[in-house]
Amino acid sequence: SPAAGAARTSRPAAHAASSAGTTRATTAAKSASTPAAKSGTGHAAGRPGHSVPGTARVAAHSATRTGHAAPALRVSHHARPGRWYSIYDSVTPGAIPAHHAVATYATGNYAVSRHQVASRRTVLWIDTTGYDYAASILDVEPGDATPALAAQWAWHRLHRYPHSLARIYTMMSEWPAVKAAVAGFPAPLRARIRWWIADPTGQPHIVPGADATQWYWGNSYDITLAKPRF
Repeated sequence: SPAAGAARTSRPAAHAASSAGTTRATTAAKSASTPAAKSGTGHAAGRPGHSVPGTARVAAHSATRTGHAAPALRVSHHARPGRWYSIYDSVTPGAIPAHHAVATYATGNYAVSRHQVASRRTVLWIDTTGYDYAASILDVEPGDATPALAAQWAWHRLHRYPHSLARIYTMMSEWPAVKAAVAGFPAPLRARIRWWIADPTGQPHIVPGADATQWYWGNSYDITLAKPRF
């Protein structure tokens, strides 16, 4: 198991269950059930470098990105309350600038191999299926895991790895359903769930009640602001 504050850096079956916080990954990699299709270049239409998101996300993405320029990379180095930090996620982790925490996919059509992130110090692995309990994060959105499957994934992960966290990535619209799905968990288990919420306003922020917020959707990678507890 990795040290606290770091994420696992190997793929199945060498996936380590991370015990304390860093990051999530991208709005990028999607599973085979994703309702949209990739272009011949291997890039999602209108979003080069990313996997095809679910239908609802495509619409939200298009509406939100309009007028937002790519942020300066120095954003991740700014001092923030409680030492908030940035996480970069992508289906092509090589596009992420050096010296940043990386989130990328362990499962699905755009799963990344271990050697692609071998040089990265902190890597968080994202599951899109709901059945990789060693993954640090579960992606819950149309085309990936459902809210009900998220509850099952969190239950199995937290019992299998007693010192781990269950980080769940989802959209604002799906978040209430996911919270309802885990509401019946005993309090000690709920306390080990971390919320990673997509709210791509183009400005660094953390949604109230969330532990991390994906505030920027870009062509090569997305950027998240996270609290230390994430």
